[in-house]
Amino acid sequence: MKLYVLKFAPVYAARIWGGTQMEEVLKRKLPEHTAPIGESWEIVDRDDAQSVVVNGPLAGKTMRELMEEFGSRLTGKTRETFPRFPLLVKLIDAGNRLSLQVHPDEAACKLLGSPAEPKTEMWYIIAARKGAQILAGLSSRATKMQIMDNLSKPEIESLLQIYPSQPHDAYFIPAGTLHAIGGGNLILEIQQNSDTTYRVSDWGRVDAEGKSRTLHVDQALKSIHYMNRTSPRVAGVTNTADHNRKFSLVQNCRFFTVDDLRLCSTWFDDTAQNDSMHLISAINRPVTVVTGDGESTRLSPGETVLIPREVGVYRIEPEPGEESSVVRTTL
Repeated sequence: MKLYVLKFAPVYAARIWGGTQMEEVLKRKLPEHTAPIGESWEIVDRDDAQSVVVNGPLAGKTMRELMEEFGSRLTGKTRETFPRFPLLVKLIDAGNRLSLQVHPDEAACKLLGSPAEPKTEMWYIIAARKGAQILAGLSSRATKMQIMDNLSKPEIESLLQIYPSQPHDAYFIPAGTLHAIGGGNLILEIQQNSDTTYRVSDWGRVDAEGKSRTLHVDQALKSIHYMNRTSPRVAGVTNTADHNRKFSLVQNCRFFTVDDLRLCSTWFDDTAQNDSMHLISAINRPVTVVTGDGESTRLSPGETVLIPREVGVYRIEPEPGEESSVVRTTL
């Protein structure tokens, strides 16, 4: 079977900190829910969550079935073998601050043992309410002893790097980075296919029954990269132009490469250039992906499509008017 541009049904998840911007900003119709929706897993291949194709001849197929049937025809990078789809794409709708947490790298996973999985991620801010913040990385003034002594105390916030949230800013969060997404953020997240998170503080939060969520301080202490004090922020470009532009968000990462495309006219691309599938995420306006044989797929803001490696040449058509932002992810 010939592969084509694939769209998937979102997998929504209720979260204690969930918000309302998927509905208000992205105009999504969410399933009925009593608890706030905090995440939409746009592309996922996990044992407990599977993306399902919603367009074309492969409609109804799960991501796991696609991987088993098509392998490198889907993902590219034929020299590598992916036991499952290598990335996980999410929308995070933070009505309130997420927990302070860290994800392990390969070395920490070996130390901690199964079921720990490494997780490096990138955030792209789609929208942010007034006063929203990003907490990511350790302050240059913080000592390892201060960090260890204050992990579960309010004082830990003073030992972190804190940034005001701005749409189009990105944050590269390597495994081992202590971080928290502040309330009021709507974020596109690109990450390794992992669901391992070690919470070190939930800011004293309790659920409707008065119960606190489990913390994982011992595992976190073995996962934090104490010597990494680099800034994770990649400042977004705020000016507009009358021509297409490309800005690199994540380079030199062996898990994924991410670019911010600012489009005023047709963008031409080819999955053969880097032997990789392309993930295309519309940010602020609808766009249409058109393959070489003329098949077109329209994306609404917040949607992500998978362009299999086999597709080759394609183009992205923005709608007339203001500049369109598109996030392109490759392996």
